[in-house]
Amino acid sequence: MEATAKYNRGNPAVKRILQEVKEMQSNPSPDFMAMPLEEDIFEWQFAILGPRDSEFEGGIYHGRIQLPSDYPFKPPSFMLLTPSGRFEIQKKICLSISNYHPEHWQPSWSVRTALVALIAFMPTPGGGALGSLDFKKEDRRALAIKSRETPPKFGSAERQKVIDEIHEQMLGRAPPVPQLLTNETNEETNQLPASDASDEHAHKAVGGVNTAGSNSDSVNNDLPRPDSESEIVQHIVEGRTEGVSNHSRANLSRENIPRVAPTPQNPVVAIQKPKHDRLLTLAAFGLTLAIMALVIKKFFKINGLAGYIEGKF
Repeated sequence: MEATAKYNRGNPAVKRILQEVKEMQSNPSPDFMAMPLEEDIFEWQFAILGPRDSEFEGGIYHGRIQLPSDYPFKPPSFMLLTPSGRFEIQKKICLSISNYHPEHWQPSWSVRTALVALIAFMPTPGGGALGSLDFKKEDRRALAIKSRETPPKFGSAERQKVIDEIHEQMLGRAPPVPQLLTNETNEETNQLPASDASDEHAHKAVGGVNTAGSNSDSVNNDLPRPDSESEIVQHIVEGRTEGVSNHSRANLSRENIPRVAPTPQNPVVAIQKPKHDRLLTLAAFGLTLAIMALVIKKFFKINGLAGYIEGKF
């Protein structure tokens, strides 16, 4: 990456980002792809595959990651660009791995960790979190089918070039979209053809219509099993539940922070010097006066005023 020459490689954030780029290239994942822009390595474009055994399976979901200047000590922000029925598009989303919850972020986590966690978050309930949606399964499946057709349009020509390149490569990795839910959709839409039903649901979803019903089974609670870093991701998803209201999320955040017993504060009146310390101070002061007297006496004696000293001092 030629543009990285303009960055100070001694900077901790730049050094870390370049290490992650190298690691991504040497150990690619079948479930996602991410790369920074050549002109700004703090901005990444990515695409994830929908988690298996869910209504998102087979879908290709693009997004943007913005890394902070003091990365990895502070978390990145995430924005989805492809309609999914789970997250709003072109709006920063609230997850425990995002900049909305810096208290949960660990510097040992990476872009790879965050993307694996994002995939795991896809089938979980949105629960009113910022940037979250709760569409019906059939609408999410229609969006998964539509996501394969063309990559989203976003930003500058450089960004679009990266998005197009990622999309082309992800198409080769993506499994076909299962037709099980499509068949169910046909029954619910008076036996409409599969393509017509998909277009109808996708049109409503892209238009911002939340098609979620009141039934709790509209959300798949079975989390996927990422191929790598599964223990970390399981901790993030299960321990940092983001599918709650803002008020509940704040309470959860406080509950997850270990409570440390407050250190008792000593009263001001109790902070006093012991009696023997005061006596030592007085003795030192008296000794100082005696020494000063001897010095003055010797001074007068040397200058021939000894008689005056003997008689008057």
